[in-house]
Amino acid sequence: MRVIMMGSPDFAVPSLDAIVAAGHEVVAAYSQPPRPAGRGKKDQPTAIHRRAEQLGIPVFIPRSLRKPEAQAQFAAHEADVAIVAAYGLILPQPVLDMPRLGCVNVHASLLPRWRGAAPVQRAIMAGDETTGVTLMQMEAGLDTGPMLMKRETPIADKDAAALTEELAHMGAAMVADWLADPAAYPAAPQPAEGVTYAAKIDKAEARTDWSRPAVEVQRHIQGLSPFPGAWTEHGGTRIKLLAAAPADGSGAPGTVLDDALTIACGDGAVRIMRAQRAGKGAQDADVLLRGYAISKGDMLS
Repeated sequence: MRVIMMGSPDFAVPSLDAIVAAGHEVVAAYSQPPRPAGRGKKDQPTAIHRRAEQLGIPVFIPRSLRKPEAQAQFAAHEADVAIVAAYGLILPQPVLDMPRLGCVNVHASLLPRWRGAAPVQRAIMAGDETTGVTLMQMEAGLDTGPMLMKRETPIADKDAAALTEELAHMGAAMVADWLADPAAYPAAPQPAEGVTYAAKIDKAEARTDWSRPAVEVQRHIQGLSPFPGAWTEHGGTRIKLLAAAPADGSGAPGTVLDDALTIACGDGAVRIMRAQRAGKGAQDADVLLRGYAISKGDMLS
């Protein structure tokens, strides 16, 4: 098939690789424009942009697909289908209708649960036991289109980074299967029951609330790891919390209960397993404590 790949972050790269490996012709890759990143704040191309260039695929980075010239350029590719994975731009109806088989989205949840921008993080933070990937025929609504395929996986104790990587490879395999025989996967409407929305993560919600039960604090940390990262303060120093485990103990919320970074919550306690001080690299908790003193009885806020 003639395929347009539309995506931006690392999540989309396995799908692009799977399409190429299956022998389809990727006629174009669409991605978000380069944006400032890193310490130097230099413009950096997205993961899909970089991978497409490595593969010799033409890259297009329109800031909008609503303008007639952008739509004419899209139509000129004469694609059979567009595969969309975390692209980040709204596809207007004329674009959705252009490929012969439409536009198919690789969505990292079991729709209709967690429509929207942050399905992986929201599933972990909500305490869902399972999640997965849905291939969906795109329409104008927010992740409302009919479903082509679903696959499921347990969340267990995975953080957002590990779960996102797993779902990226799961989605890539699904894309390859669907492209091999689209007729074998008839579209089915999403159920009306069970709709939830995965709102974009707001930086304001990343601060850890130690008054919450330990199980919720742990989910909060795992769900936001590594980005944007749950965080707390110790004596005016911001510390990003990257991994935590359940622990025994109790006390006033935010109290450091021992010399191993066990922290009291509103109900129970968690032990911080990995963390990062502002301006420093991520470290296991025992390494961090050797270079920065956090003592029993201290308070985190």
